[in-house]
Amino acid sequence: MRIIIGGGTGFVGRELTRLLKTKGHEITIISRQPGPGRITWADVESGGLPPCEGAVNLAGENIMNPLRWWNESYKKDLFSSRVDTTKLLTQAIAASPTPPHSWVLVTGVACYNPSLQTEYTEESDWTPFDFLSRLVQEWERAGQLPDNSAKKTRQVVIRPGAVLGRDGGAMKQMMIPFWLGLGGTLGSGRQPFPWIHVSDLAGIIAHALEPHKEPPSTKPDVFNGVAPALNTNYEFTKEVGKALKRPTIFPVPAFLLDAFLGSERAIILTQGQRVVPKRTLESGFEFRYPDFTSALREIVGH
Repeated sequence: MRIIIGGGTGFVGRELTRLLKTKGHEITIISRQPGPGRITWADVESGGLPPCEGAVNLAGENIMNPLRWWNESYKKDLFSSRVDTTKLLTQAIAASPTPPHSWVLVTGVACYNPSLQTEYTEESDWTPFDFLSRLVQEWERAGQLPDNSAKKTRQVVIRPGAVLGRDGGAMKQMMIPFWLGLGGTLGSGRQPFPWIHVSDLAGIIAHALEPHKEPPSTKPDVFNGVAPALNTNYEFTKEVGKALKRPTIFPVPAFLLDAFLGSERAIILTQGQRVVPKRTLESGFEFRYPDFTSALREIVGH
């Protein structure tokens, strides 16, 4: 297949590109800068979507960028980098004379209200309750194809948790304090920690791009991109410490994270959701890294 990936130069995009190429697919990346195997967002805006069988959007400013202060300018960038690129791709798909058979949008689990007890599946109802959930709502709304286009192109929304891997994502920022022996639980440590190994997230996206037997629905198919294991921040912290053979005795109080990251952003670390990949498993997808032990062995073992 010919597959277009918006934001394909990032952490997940690099893993997805590698996986799809091993399956024999031809990849074109949409990025801000032109280059071999790339087109720019301006190219799509002026010339439309190149002929392709699958389209994916992974574009978006890094929410946990430690170099950006949490202010209105940054929040505007978070919205525009996700919503505007998604809207552009949706419009290009709708206008294409040969639209792709699959359109995959990767958003996040921030739509689900943090809770110590409630378990969320893809069928769970949710309404926006804070900045990040409003972002997910606008993001997914921007990705919705008009009904006449939705009859030709299958729409898929994947909501990942924290993406773990060696070359980026959550682990890259977490490893330094752990290596220094300063790793510890965040806030109470009791909060759920929905996560996924980057290889499995790439695998779910590739799985969603495969041709589908049933005719497309006018509503997107939703898949939770999280490992089947239900873990807390405390369990994650202890497993990382064990894997690195480092102590985990320095808890980080929630108020420090609020002060450093901004309370609207710190909620990602200090609170969490119990998210279950019900439909992901029902679709036949098999996780390579279903638990912390296997995931961290791959990440830390290298």
